Amino acid sequence: MAKRRPQPGARRARGVSHSGKYRREPRNDSQIEVLEDERRPESAVDEGHSSGEDDDSGSEDAAEDTSETTIDVPIAMWDFDHCDPRRCSGKRLARLGFMKELKVGQRFRGIVVSPKGTQMVSPADRDIVLKNGLAVVECSWARLDDVPFRKIASPHERLLPYLVAANPVNYGKPWRLNCVEAIAAAFYITGFHLYADKVLSKFGWGASFWTVNRQFFERYSTCASAAEMEDTQKKIMQDLEDAYVQSRAAEQSDYGEDLLFENPNHQNHE
Repeated sequence: MAKRRPQPGARRARGVSHSGKYRREPRNDSQIEVLEDERRPESAVDEGHSSGEDDDSGSEDAAEDTSETTIDVPIAMWDFDHCDPRRCSGKRLARLGFMKELKVGQRFRGIVVSPKGTQMVSPADRDIVLKNGLAVVECSWARLDDVPFRKIASPHERLLPYLVAANPVNYGKPWRLNCVEAIAAAFYITGFHLYADKVLSKFGWGASFWTVNRQFFERYSTCASAAEMEDTQKKIMQDLEDAYVQSRAAEQSDYGEDLLFENPNHQNHE
């Protein structure tokens, strides 16, 4: 896979940049970008730009789903029409009947992935999802100020933890999940793996989201609360940083060994 050029900077909040930088951290056969510090955007949901949500050319049958799984909890979104409707992952789920579109001012009593959340979604939220479902706010990072968050009411607003995007627009970038990835992430974390697989199966690249983030989901699944999620995220990011430092040190060591051999062209001849 061709290496991707690091972005000039990371974002602390949707549409708001900060001084954190990205660095490359190899994992398995892919390259992902790792933040140098522990700061993160307030929301892990990014609905992309006009370039589109995926590269399936709007096809709704990009990945044939033969599963008998049915999703028995509500899935919803507040849609602010910030992206191309032919490529928006949330709109595709709505067209397929998986997701309900909410009006501004309409309340949702389930878990809502939102930049206004004050705690992370955790396995402790399972009962809320089971009873009242899951929702996201579909909007662009660049137009965050246009979203009337005061009119998007929910008693259970949540943030997502550190995860890496697998969608074609932002592949390999931490935090930059699109709508369906945010829904799937919340399902995975709260223990609804079949529901997550179901929504991802509607996208040709969907299975990659679990593959890229499996090690993270497995660690988050051991948490019992939002506080433990925060601690686990810090450990994950520290592990990524340590792995990067070790990788760099190994590269420099390998290069340095070549310098131990004396260059005969530099010998002094008397």
